[in-house]
Amino acid sequence: MSKQKAMMHGMVPELVGADVDNPHYSRAHSENLTNPRKIRVMKNARESAVEMLYARGKLDEAQKETADRFRRLWERCGGSGSAAMDYTREVVDGGPPRDPISERQVEAGRELARCRTLLGARLYSLVCRVCGEGWALSQISTMKRDRLTVADNLRDSLDDLGEMWGIIKR
Repeated sequence: MSKQKAMMHGMVPELVGADVDNPHYSRAHSENLTNPRKIRVMKNARESAVEMLYARGKLDEAQKETADRFRRLWERCGGSGSAAMDYTREVVDGGPPRDPISERQVEAGRELARCRTLLGARLYSLVCRVCGEGWALSQISTMKRDRLTVADNLRDSLDDLGEMWGIIKR
């Protein structure tokens, strides 16, 4: 797709600067210009609804960290690791058949159940849509007043989850 067509469809990345942990940082040496703890990177704000809300200042850093943690749990629970059991497949090495659900997925499911208990069904559904599935607020509601209410509810829900996980201290 040409850049002009991509711009017409709103698919051009919106690059924003962000400070992230330096993967090459060494604790064995003091922090300095050649060994920084954080580095500046460019991120595509349109990668997800959470990135866009954060880039526009609608979410603070703790809320974004909470949303990212929820997304990781969501993806781990129902993401690529989950597979249906194939009973026709022969076990080649003589070992037991592969369990289609890993322990990490079970733990993620338990943690998501804690989230649902804390938030209730309605707010949990909102967090799932925005943080897990990547829905934009405009996909949830076309009316501005409703979108503002949804954004307020999302921030409150992320604050509650962040407090539960110890990310946000009140």
